[in-house]
Amino acid sequence: MDIHTFIINYREAFGEHAELPIAFWYSDKLEESTEKINGCFFKGMQQVRDGKTISLSSNTIGCGGGKFYTGFTEMPEHVPNFVSLKEKYKKTPAMVTDFIEQVGVPRTENTYLHFARIDKLPSFDGIEGLLFLATPDILSGLTTWTFFDTNAIDAVTTPFASGCCCAVTFPILENRKGGKRTFLGFFDPSVRPYFEPDILSFTIPMSRFKEMYHTMRECFLFDSHAWNKMKERI
Repeated sequence: MDIHTFIINYREAFGEHAELPIAFWYSDKLEESTEKINGCFFKGMQQVRDGKTISLSSNTIGCGGGKFYTGFTEMPEHVPNFVSLKEKYKKTPAMVTDFIEQVGVPRTENTYLHFARIDKLPSFDGIEGLLFLATPDILSGLTTWTFFDTNAIDAVTTPFASGCCCAVTFPILENRKGGKRTFLGFFDPSVRPYFEPDILSFTIPMSRFKEMYHTMRECFLFDSHAWNKMKERI
């Protein structure tokens, strides 16, 4: 897989105005000095959209949930009560605890979690997944492309999750088991203020992207009357 080739294909398929996806990966090398982000770490994603790489760590993520879902810490004791009684996203704290146990959030042994637009990277080596920040029209293209070579009912999933869990944790878990699911997210009201009203997240784990990379030019995204009309609107 070649990043330069994919960028050419992506821009041809979705148009020059479509944002390029954001890659994320772990390492022990500091790619870019990043100031601490208090609250939701997605506050820092505009920097990435503008072309800067950010390197997050247990010291730079200010949100306890964010540290946990990115694998830097164990679950803070206050999380079940906070999610249920404060945020009111689950009926009881016990439900939150049960959900977290089902997810099985992995701990990382690495120091940093990096985010960078793909045109800032030399290759896909070591990447955990690709995060697309997509409007409904672009989501139409991404999801239909995903369905092109599979009849799996869960090819696109929307599990309950925080913004960081749906965009990072679930895709990492999927990638590391060689899974095929992709993840539609940013339904969490706590993350939505940091993105435009018409933006949702769509994350493709690298285990799935390795297949989709090769189906892109075969599917409706090229030489399709319906998609050509959509691309004009995008």
